[in-house]
Amino acid sequence: MKDASYKRHIAKTITWRLVGTIDTIILSWIISGDPLIGLQIGIYEVITKMVLYFLHERVWFKVNLSKDGKILESRKRHIAKTITWRMVGTIDTMTLAWIVTGNPLTGFKIASVEVVTKMLLYYLHERTWYKINFGLPKRTNE
Repeated sequence: MKDASYKRHIAKTITWRLVGTIDTIILSWIISGDPLIGLQIGIYEVITKMVLYFLHERVWFKVNLSKDGKILESRKRHIAKTITWRMVGTIDTMTLAWIVTGNPLTGFKIASVEVVTKMLLYYLHERTWYKINFGLPKRTNE
């Protein structure tokens, strides 16, 4: 089971990073007006976000949010994961955009817009993966 969960979390990390990087590149390009800045931020994020996302998945895999022995309902859990991931991701994006552009306001603008787009995309990603059995020995009702 341990090996399977790692494979699942690695696969989720890769698929989420593809979605997230495309979103970051497009938003950074629009806000900065420079497609190269969008690409630079996107490339740096591939590295930082893959590591951060994998760690986030491992923490949430070990978190037991049960009430009276019942596991927290999947939609509530996914909303909580969405919020915690977005906090981590927003700080990372803002920092990287600030470093790449040299302008903290540009970093703030990019991160602010991403809060909305990424939360929606992440929630949809979580719901999709909830329906996929890859890396699970059997489906558990969350």
